Amino acid sequence: MQFVKEYTNLIGGHILQCVTVALLVDQVVMSFHECGGNVGDDVCIPLPHWVAEIGRSNPEIFFTDREGRRNPECLSWGIDKERVLRGRTAVEVYFDYMRSFRVEFDDFFEDGIISMVEVGLGPCGELRYPSCPVKHGWRYPGIGEFQCYDQYMLKSLRKAAEMRGHSFWARGPDNAGSYNSQPHETGFFCDGGDYDGYYGRFFLNWYSQVLLNHGDRVLSLAKLAFDGTCITAKLPGIHWWYKAASHAAELTAGYYNPCNRDGYTAIATMLQKHGAALSFSCAEHHILEQQDHLREALADPRGLVWQVLNAAWDVSIPIASENAFLCHDRVGYNKILDNVKPVNDPDGRHFSSFTYHRLSPLLMERQNFMEFERFVKRMHG
Repeated sequence: MQFVKEYTNLIGGHILQCVTVALLVDQVVMSFHECGGNVGDDVCIPLPHWVAEIGRSNPEIFFTDREGRRNPECLSWGIDKERVLRGRTAVEVYFDYMRSFRVEFDDFFEDGIISMVEVGLGPCGELRYPSCPVKHGWRYPGIGEFQCYDQYMLKSLRKAAEMRGHSFWARGPDNAGSYNSQPHETGFFCDGGDYDGYYGRFFLNWYSQVLLNHGDRVLSLAKLAFDGTCITAKLPGIHWWYKAASHAAELTAGYYNPCNRDGYTAIATMLQKHGAALSFSCAEHHILEQQDHLREALADPRGLVWQVLNAAWDVSIPIASENAFLCHDRVGYNKILDNVKPVNDPDGRHFSSFTYHRLSPLLMERQNFMEFERFVKRMHG
């Protein structure tokens, strides 16, 4: 049912090792990030040794917060086009790996055993900034912090500010709080805060555009490497503070989606450009809507799901999904089914695929497995 393979390939004299490549019947995942240290992680697989070695001499290759704390989960998008990885750019490293994987497993692709490739685009494989790292003390429902303080990201920010004619805007916000702040506690994210002022709009537009550009670059090369195979990009469901005007947690993650702006249509359009599907991991979050901690965090999982799915459907791209939490009961499975196969959708829209995560001994217990069997039958029925 599943195997996980460490795939190591000698490319241009350098060892390039993917963190994990998981083959689930017909889907592989290109993982260019560290596994471990986040919610739900029970294993730890760091970035390849040769990347860590470069990082020790040049820690600027990693995302950095305002206090100068580095995050070695994945490489900063600031080095997408910088030749700091033994003569290669980060994007070249990603492409070399994907191309080599395609050649090495040619038979699996030609025989149709591998029919879908999920392309890692950031921490946890998701197209987002690592704005909420547990290792730096973040706890739900903190708003997180902007991750743009490595020298390469700051260089990009300076260039954008100079082109705008306001070089003094080449800085991150100084009133955006810390990882566990709430929006109303900050001058940047509070109602009427700086996020909606001239500088705030400039900064957030630049910050979100860097995210969009990164996805655009990597997916264009993934399309080239895996020509003829469906590729997908994964987005997380950052639903806390969705009912606050600023949508602070989404902003720090790179989604410029305050209450007066749509931050997901541009991402969906970029995916459509490359013929990529959207993998969205918030399908069952609204199960928890009535819980106190979601109300206190002004969370709206249902509203977020609705917005993201409609952004994708409006540009006619396929949607894949997966469970973000353990699920063994009928209520939970029914909620997933309601999203994946909405009964009352007038256009008959539905997800193209669903990946069940966290196979465990608990699932194999008789009653739990019977519920899972029923869920699978309804998913295919």
